Amino acid sequence: MDRRRFLTSTATAAIGASLVPRHVALAQKPAAIKPKRLAPGDAVALVAPASATFKTIELDIARESLEALGLKVIIGGHLLDRHGYLAGQDKDRAADINRFFGDASIRALLPIRGGWGSSRLLPYVDFDVIRQNPKIVLGYSDITALLLGIHAKTGLVTFHGPNGMGRWDEFSVGWVKQILFDAQAVTLDNPHEKGEFLAQTENRIQTITPGVARGRMIGGNLTVLSAIIGSPYVPAWEDCILFLEDVGEDLYRIDRMMTTLKLAGVLGRIRGFVFGTCSECEPGEGYGSLTLEEIFADHVKPLQVPAWQGAMIGHRMPQFTIAEGVQVEIDSTAGTIRMLEPGVL
Repeated sequence: MDRRRFLTSTATAAIGASLVPRHVALAQKPAAIKPKRLAPGDAVALVAPASATFKTIELDIARESLEALGLKVIIGGHLLDRHGYLAGQDKDRAADINRFFGDASIRALLPIRGGWGSSRLLPYVDFDVIRQNPKIVLGYSDITALLLGIHAKTGLVTFHGPNGMGRWDEFSVGWVKQILFDAQAVTLDNPHEKGEFLAQTENRIQTITPGVARGRMIGGNLTVLSAIIGSPYVPAWEDCILFLEDVGEDLYRIDRMMTTLKLAGVLGRIRGFVFGTCSECEPGEGYGSLTLEEIFADHVKPLQVPAWQGAMIGHRMPQFTIAEGVQVEIDSTAGTIRMLEPGVL
C-alpha cells in the first residue's frame, strides 16, 4: 500500500534547529533494555498496528512462514478487523499490542504488514507494560513509528526487519536467525556476487563520505520518521548512526523530508549515515530533478560523517535485521555495519 496517500504532509512546518521544541531537542535516552532471544517452540504474536489485511490467505502465508522457523503463532484478536484502510480502531489495534506484552507466554510481536496507521495508535500504547515485559518487536516500513516510539519511551531494543507478510527468503531469514535466535553480534554486509557479469551490478554500495564511526543504530522509513518529528515518540539523536529507506516517493519528496531532518536538528547530531534503497522513487513530472545521489550530496556530505547508500535495508528486497538502539561500528568504504553487542539476551 502506498503510504503517500495517507501521509499527506510529512513536514507541516520546517522548524529551525534553534526553535526545536524542548522535548525534541533534549529527548531523553532511557537505559537500553534487551529482550530475550527466540528459540524453537516459542510463541510469537501476529498483530496489525497499521493497514488492514483483506485476504485471509495472507494471514495463512505469514503464519506458515513463522511456523517454518519453529515458532508457535498466536493471532491477535483484532488482526482481521477493518476500519477503512486501517486494521480496526486505533484503541483496538493498540489493545492487542498491550495484551501480548502483558502475556508472559508470548516471546515476540510481529506486525503482519505496514502501510499506514502505526503512528495513530502510539497514544494508546501502554509503555509501562512494555518496559516491565521486554519482548522482541520486528517489522519495517510504517512499523517504524512503533519501533521508534517503543524505543524512545522505554529503551527497549527493537528490530527493523521482515514483517509477518515480508520476504522470508534465505538471505533475510539468515539474519533473523543469527540476530534474534543465536544472539550474535554480526557484521552486516551486502552480497558481493557478480553473477554472469564482469562487475557487480546488484546490491552495490556507494560511498558518500568515507570513514569509520561508532554509535547507536537508529532509524527506519524516512517518510514515517519525518512524519513523527516533533512528537515525544522519537529517540535522542545524539551520537547515533542514522539509517533510512523508502519506497514509492518522488525525489523532491525525499529532498523535502531530508530538509525536515536537517532543519529539525537531527542531521547535525548524528555520527554516521546509512541509506538502504528507495524502490520506485522517480523524478516525477517536470523539467528536471535532483538525483538521489545529488540529494545526499546536498544534505549528508556536508555533515562530514561516514556515510553510504545501498545497504540491504528497504522494500521489495532481501533485508538485513537491524537492532534499533545497539552500538555499532560502520565502515562507509566497505559498506558494513558491525554490531558491537548482541541485540538480545
